[in-house]
Amino acid sequence: MNTLRNWLAAFRPPRISADRTERIRACIGALIGIFITGITSYWLIGNTPQLPMLIAPLGASAVLLFAVPSGPLAQPWSIVGGNTLSAVVGVTALMLFDDLAAAAAVGVGGAIAVMFLTRSLHPPGGAVALATVLGGEAVLQQGYSWALVPVGLESLLLLTTGLIYNNLTGRRYPPPPAAPASAHKTADPAPRERLGFTQADLETVLQRYKQVLDVSPSDLRTILQQTELEAWRRRMGEIRCRDIMSRDLITARADTPLVDAWARMHAHRIKALPVVDDDGLIVGILTQVDLLEHAGLDGSPDVLARLHGLLERNGAEEGGRVGDIMTSPAETAGQDDHIAVLVPKMSGGGRHHIPIVDDGNRLVGIVTQSDLVAALYHGEPSQG
Repeated sequence: MNTLRNWLAAFRPPRISADRTERIRACIGALIGIFITGITSYWLIGNTPQLPMLIAPLGASAVLLFAVPSGPLAQPWSIVGGNTLSAVVGVTALMLFDDLAAAAAVGVGGAIAVMFLTRSLHPPGGAVALATVLGGEAVLQQGYSWALVPVGLESLLLLTTGLIYNNLTGRRYPPPPAAPASAHKTADPAPRERLGFTQADLETVLQRYKQVLDVSPSDLRTILQQTELEAWRRRMGEIRCRDIMSRDLITARADTPLVDAWARMHAHRIKALPVVDDDGLIVGILTQVDLLEHAGLDGSPDVLARLHGLLERNGAEEGGRVGDIMTSPAETAGQDDHIAVLVPKMSGGGRHHIPIVDDGNRLVGIVTQSDLVAALYHGEPSQG
């Protein structure tokens, strides 16, 4: 009985993690994409049985393009290449087989094979191949030009709309490539990868899995890293940024002369100055790296002496001010954030100082790598 119950439970649809905003965004995107594609196609080629202004499989392409734009099956080459090549296979099958069922079977199976071969796997491509075969005589009259117009043209129009809409609504499309492993441009792996899983580990497991996953390796890696972070947050308890931050702050304004900013850093033996405006809002951060890069002294053996001379020459009279070279916007964290949020900012991002802000983005503290290390040292033993 339990076996039957478990088997039936496998048919239950899983909960969709997308929130209401993302669902609305996807629906509106598909609406706009199909409408623009249809109107533009009608204007360019008209609407006849031989050249329809819309082919049905574009609806499936729209689902992938707007609902799961980060998935491998929804990428630009998959949409245009997968649909177009599948149409070519469908036309070929229609020419070779008089029997409709045989042509349909060969068309769909062959389309999948070609998409695998060309790395353009796109589920609607199978529908394109089938629709091509079912088009019968109308498609035969067009021959292979059917694959270009309307299939290729309409796929390109839908893709263009998706490129614009997804990026305007906050979804990077196509997704950016993975960030370099080391922020310091060395061969060492990123700090978070030295004890956890690496990109090579993930690729090895995916090769063993030997199945198509509709999630990109970079997204899968992010999900797994966030899962690790959530488990670590649970083990560490409720230590918040406000619990470990420094509150007696040495700051600067954007109009502070660089010579004064350097004097403050030297006097207090600190390596960064949060930059705030008159209302205490964080507007940037000035670090020793900013100063050295501005002075062009990265590789100089007498850095301090030459930096002093440069700052004295670039005083307030010559416009040498903090706002000219500070890093803006500054990477910040909220005072009520769990300290787990600091780990990727410092380890992966290569930052040594994270300004802490309140709900109004006003500076209330700063956390350094030393503060975080101390918190980890005191937090972990208490849990275990």
